[in-house]
Formats: sequence, structure tokens, C-alpha cells
Amino acid sequence: MQKIRKSSFSGSWYPATASECEKEIQAFLKESQFQPIPKANYIGGIVPHAGWYFSGNLACQVISALSDPDAKQPPDVIVVFGMHMHPGSTPCIMTQGAWETPFGNIEIDSELSDHLAQNFSFNIETPDHFTPDNTIELQLPFIKYFFKSARLIPIGVPPTGKALEIARSLSEISRKSNVTIKVVGSTDLTHYGANYGFMPVGTGDDAVDWALDHNDRKAIDRMLDMDPEGLIYEGLANQNACCSGAAAAAVTAASTLGATHAELVGHSSSYDKHPSDSFVGYTGILFH
Repeated sequence: MQKIRKSSFSGSWYPATASECEKEIQAFLKESQFQPIPKANYIGGIVPHAGWYFSGNLACQVISALSDPDAKQPPDVIVVFGMHMHPGSTPCIMTQGAWETPFGNIEIDSELSDHLAQNFSFNIETPDHFTPDNTIELQLPFIKYFFKSARLIPIGVPPTGKALEIARSLSEISRKSNVTIKVVGSTDLTHYGANYGFMPVGTGDDAVDWALDHNDRKAIDRMLDMDPEGLIYEGLANQNACCSGAAAAAVTAASTLGATHAELVGHSSSYDKHPSDSFVGYTGILFH
């Protein structure tokens, strides 16, 4: 019997049941605060990973846009790069089993993930032994909802060139194996305020403007330029992408699969929902 990785954040960071998740997803789609997304064959994207109340709308817009109802064949596999890692962290991957979501379990693609694990040094997570991680799990109900039959490869990557090597290798392996994939990179932006030990311009409206319009924007511009090395640098130097390795891996994988353009879906922050001296920025990006 296939082993299942139990969800860690359902019922707290997002709803616990399929009906409640679907209700929120439909509300996100109908009541988006962001501009309409141009039609395109999107290969990958970048999403935020706060609780759905704060950033679910933006993540939903990106992942729903990746699902093309006019496509002749849906993707075989969705790859999600995430996890909070520092430059010295060892990459993580699941190669067996499935991951629980309110809409049903998502099967891990063992063929591609095993192949990747043979080429790189990973910590192998299993359904029984894993580090609870919001960066990947919060995307999974969206993925299961919009890609009902797709398999999953969840990968944690550090903010180093190793993330880009893994992303390129995975894209090349999938192409040689004739397996169609779409890629998602999970990161939030500037974590500003006393709660995060980062407040270089103090508090108040000037701090909010600086974090969103200056610091966040530098990371967003690297994403829109499809510059993975620059994005990793930004995250490390300016604390404006908490999982810059994951976002950079998505940029690299999408580029390797043929993407040449980026679309800004939106930019928001927890301040929009809960004004405070401590807040977090979010963005959504699509690649085609």
C-alpha cells in the first residue's frame, strides 16, 4: 500500500475540507484584486506561501493560470521548489509515496525524482520522516484542484548555484523522458519589522513604502528579468526573498523548458490584510 505524507497545515493555514477549499478557490478566482492575466502557454511561475487568508489569492491566480483548458494534454508532473534554506543547507526531495490534500492525495513521481536523486546529494524525505514545510504544502490543494491527475515532485533547494543545477537537470531529464512538467517556485518577499529583526528604515508609512516599493521591487525585477543568479544575490544581500533559491530554480527550469518572458501577476503584502509594524511582501509571476 502506498504511504501517504499527512498534511501539516490544513485546518490552520488553509481549510481542512475539500468543500471549504473549493469555496475559497472560487472566491479567489471571482474576486481577484489583481489585473486579468494574459492568455499564454505558461510553463512555470512564482507564488507566495503565507496562509491563504494573506496570500492565497495571489498563489491561486498563478497556479490556475498554469492550467490551460485548451491544452491537448495536461502536464504529467508539477514540480514545486521551496523550503526555507540557507546556503549551507542540503537539498531535499521526496521520491516515493504521496502527499495528502483535502482534494485527495497527490502521487509523487518516483521515476523523475529517483533519477534526480541519483545525480545530486539530497536529504530524502519520506511520508513518515519529513520536516513540516508550508512553502510547498500550501500550494498542493491548488495543484490538486487544477491538475487533478498530475504527479508531484517537491524539492527543497538552497540559495546557491546548486539550485540552478538541479533545476536545469530536472528539466533536461523530463524532456529526454518525454514527460511534460510545469514548475512552481515558492517564496515570500521582504519580512519587515521587529518580529523579523529587520527594520532598516524604522517604522510607519515610510517603512512600508520602502519595503514594498524599493526592497521587494528589486527582487521582483530580477524575477521579471528571469535572472536567477541576480535573484539569489538579492535574497541574500537584501533579505527580500526568503526562499530565493526556490524562486531562482523555477526561473531556471522554466528557461530551460523554453520560457523567454515573464508576466507580473501581482504584488501585495500582509499589511493589506493586517496593518502592522511587522509585515511580509508577496508576489506572483508567470513564465512563458
